[in-house]
Order: sequence, then structure tokens, then C-alpha cells
Amino acid sequence: MADFNLVATQFVGHYYSTFDSNRAELAGLYSAQELGAAAIAQKLVNLPFEKVKHQPVTTEAQPTPGGGIVILVTGQLLVDDEQNPLSYSQAFQLSKDQAGNWYVFNDIFTLV
Repeated sequence: MADFNLVATQFVGHYYSTFDSNRAELAGLYSAQELGAAAIAQKLVNLPFEKVKHQPVTTEAQPTPGGGIVILVTGQLLVDDEQNPLSYSQAFQLSKDQAGNWYVFNDIFTLV
């Protein structure tokens, strides 16, 4: 298995950079078969803000049985023109498809 910490770090950077610039492109990170990638992308695109900037502070990762990775991210985000950041926590479970590509199997987000 690839270094799970490296995969987690690269995934988190890519995910939040994509989220902040073009949320619709996140659909490709979710499995169309298992999670309904189009429905997830639609929900993300329809969130009630125009601009967002994620600032991850911590990223913790652990390998899971079957070759997956669980990632926990804490950080702050700025929405639209707000000056006061909101704290958040987000957990991802990454799995590999039959071709060996990573995808998001589970995603839990909460403001704290």
C-alpha cells in the first residue's frame, strides 16, 4: 500500500482546493455506483454561499482493513466575505475501486 499519510495529505490538499474553486468537480472523487456522485455534487453546488476558503489545520490518517484510509481533518473556513472563520471537522473514508483509483466512500462534515 502507498504511504497512507502521503495519500491523505495529497487528497486533503486536492479536495479543499477543488471545493474552494469549483465544487461541481468534486463529483469525480465519489463513487457513482455506491454513493450517487451526481447527487452529492448537486448538494455541494447548491450550498448557500458563493465563496469559501478552507484552511485545514490538522490532518490525521489511519489505514483500514482492505487497503482503505480513514482521514480526519480539522480546520477553519471563511464563507463569502465573512472575516470570522468557522471551525470545522471532516472525516473521509477512502477506498480503491477495481482499477486501483482512490474514491471517497464516506464523508462526514460538521461545524464545531
